Amino acid sequence: MELLGGSLAGAALMATAALLIGFSKTAIGGLAVIAVAIFATLLPARESTAAILAVLIVGDVIACWRYRRDPDWSLIRRLLPAVLPGLVLGTLFLRVVDDTTLRRSIGAVLLVLLLLQLAVKARTSEGETSQVHRHPVAAWTAGTGMGFTTMTANAAGAVMTLYLSAAGVDKRRFVGTSAWFFLIVNLVKVPFSVALGLMHVDDATRAALLAPAVLAGGLLGYATVQVISQRTFDLAVLLASALSAAVLLLG
Repeated sequence: MELLGGSLAGAALMATAALLIGFSKTAIGGLAVIAVAIFATLLPARESTAAILAVLIVGDVIACWRYRRDPDWSLIRRLLPAVLPGLVLGTLFLRVVDDTTLRRSIGAVLLVLLLLQLAVKARTSEGETSQVHRHPVAAWTAGTGMGFTTMTANAAGAVMTLYLSAAGVDKRRFVGTSAWFFLIVNLVKVPFSVALGLMHVDDATRAALLAPAVLAGGLLGYATVQVISQRTFDLAVLLASALSAAVLLLG
């Protein structure tokens, strides 16, 4: 019980967070930031980052299996090189700010990105896709932003959501690309977390205990994507990004 929040209420909250992680990984990216907030209320801030990383990887594996034929590897290759500078920047930023400033800074960045995305959509004719995402500067900005936010708050899903939304990819390719990208990034983060003394065997054990809830959320998310329209999906991912920004700004 200690691993799962120390009480029945804590265990229920962690299970809810795991369910949200599974759902966000196979359906609406960005919602996982709510799970991040839940873990941060149940565990010390530094410990919570490693604890939720282990659960996120479980969700990544489930999502990659369900969407194994759907990733757009050209988009992934475009973004991955810029992640490392973002990880370095995130590490340096962690050294000089407190948790509250960190969360609000990331929330502000997400809000600005969301407003920019809405502005681009407003200037793009219906049926036309913006080509802004193809510019190397856009890819490097998004990749660095994801490296920074994933290192500091495990909140890079909202940044990825905004980039893929700008790219205008269909919903299955959207989720598949995001799933495989974050599996790679999160696995790369594991040695760093271990070296920093943040990740321990208990985190893997907790993730294993929560795996059924992650799987349930993943199946629910997969079923949701099959039945909602592309337009509803596009709207939902933007709303999830807005919610992510609000949670971080007000948390």
